[in-house]
Amino acid sequence: QLVESGGGLVQAGGSLRLSCAASGWTFKDYVIGWFRQAPGKEREGISCISFTDGKIYYADSVKGRFTISSDNPENTVHLQMNSLKPEDTAVYYCAAEGLGYGTTWTSVRAAFQSGDNDMEFWGKGTQVTVSS
Repeated sequence: QLVESGGGLVQAGGSLRLSCAASGWTFKDYVIGWFRQAPGKEREGISCISFTDGKIYYADSVKGRFTISSDNPENTVHLQMNSLKPEDTAVYYCAAEGLGYGTTWTSVRAAFQSGDNDMEFWGKGTQVTVSS
């Protein structure tokens, strides 16, 4: 189980920090990341990080504004979101996919790039609303 926190309401140009923590297991050998889904739109994979070697992916829509980081001792992933825009309004979901047995960083990154919903674990989502 994944537990997200940190969503809320913020004005355009503001910042929010999302966190994702595991309940009952560790992130070792996993890729952890974030999807978001706005009303009427498909789910979009925006960023992920490998706990194995620190590789990171960002979607073009958030590159330069969002920063993903891992806190290994705390088994937590953070998404620092700066310069927020109204179009960032969405429900943000944390997701995790284990590496190994044919699952590689390349394949997981591709899943985030394509918005593939087939992740091993999901959080329940946290609402982010950016007002103009």
